[in-house]
Amino acid sequence: MQRLASLDVYRGIVMFLLGLRLLELDEVALHFPNSSVWQFIGFHSSHVPWVGCSLNDLIHPSFAFLTGASLVFSVSSRASKGDSRFKMTLHALWRSVALIFLGIFLRSQTREMTNWTFEETLTQTGLGYMAVFALAFAGPKWRWSCFAGLLLLHWLIYVLHPVMPPHANPVDWNIPEGWSHDVEGFYAHWNHNRNAGWTFDLWLLNLFPRPSPYVGYLGGYATINFISTIATMILGLMAVTWLKGPEMTMKRLSVAGLICLSVSLAMHFGGVCPIVKHLWTPSWVFWSGGCCFLVLAALFQIVDVKQHRRWAWLFIVIGMNSLAFYVMRHTFDLWLAETLEIHLGKRYLMMLGSEMETIMTGVPSLLFILLVIVWMDRRKLYLRL
Repeated sequence: MQRLASLDVYRGIVMFLLGLRLLELDEVALHFPNSSVWQFIGFHSSHVPWVGCSLNDLIHPSFAFLTGASLVFSVSSRASKGDSRFKMTLHALWRSVALIFLGIFLRSQTREMTNWTFEETLTQTGLGYMAVFALAFAGPKWRWSCFAGLLLLHWLIYVLHPVMPPHANPVDWNIPEGWSHDVEGFYAHWNHNRNAGWTFDLWLLNLFPRPSPYVGYLGGYATINFISTIATMILGLMAVTWLKGPEMTMKRLSVAGLICLSVSLAMHFGGVCPIVKHLWTPSWVFWSGGCCFLVLAALFQIVDVKQHRRWAWLFIVIGMNSLAFYVMRHTFDLWLAETLEIHLGKRYLMMLGSEMETIMTGVPSLLFILLVIVWMDRRKLYLRL
């Protein structure tokens, strides 16, 4: 099957946006409260507190969407090489386990001991990988049935869990100080660290050795997010299945994207469930999935149909080695910042003022990772699982 360069470009853009987090532009924006430009940059460089969506919030769902999309090519490639279904299943199982433990490893950086947590991007992908792999061999009816069933299951888990009153001491349960983003009524089923996902993690994560008991994740994420994350991966699976058909067109992707956005808004404003990325609610699946469909449609038209690729060279390089970029981004960040301060001194960091210190460390750090990725590409070195 012919490789779609648009997938590599999309993956590269997602990883580049993740790399921009090294600059901590949202922290810089706090120093310029009267600047509409900086406030716009700050908003889209960080996660929304709870309900809603920013550009930064679309990184994880894009990763999940592209994982499902890539499975189509992975299965086709291995089948063309003569791999049996059993051999492919063993490889998928290895990839699933490797992603889970790689995510745990990355979350354990700078910790006193292994941080057993399952909300990290790679871990969530690994938890749902085998289910999506199985669906790669299924027809559209099975895929869409599983998609609907997963969203209904995730919704019911939260709805059937009783609404909990506010904690007497919210900070003790890892709720940010001054938190004011809880919702009332039916949507209270999805409040921060007072929901079904949080209750499940209170049981699950305290089964593992920890320096102190688990009381909640500051960001409000939950292990069972992987249930609806599978649904996002199914959307990616369907997207590339359409694109590899006899009529490779962006029209179906565009229509699917608009439908998903409409369904999401109907669910959010119709009282079904709020758009909350932190809990990967069904309405979030439709919202983020709609955005992914539209982005892929645009990139497919520009990169694969019109063959305009020169502008995307760097993104293609990053996208072809996205796992290496991801791991370096999460393991080199502190080391690079400390190294810059050691060798260039505080005067360099304050060159543009204390407000820009994170930019002065973030830009060289990002450039270093990009240079390594380009070097690996020149030597055909790619990190694969």
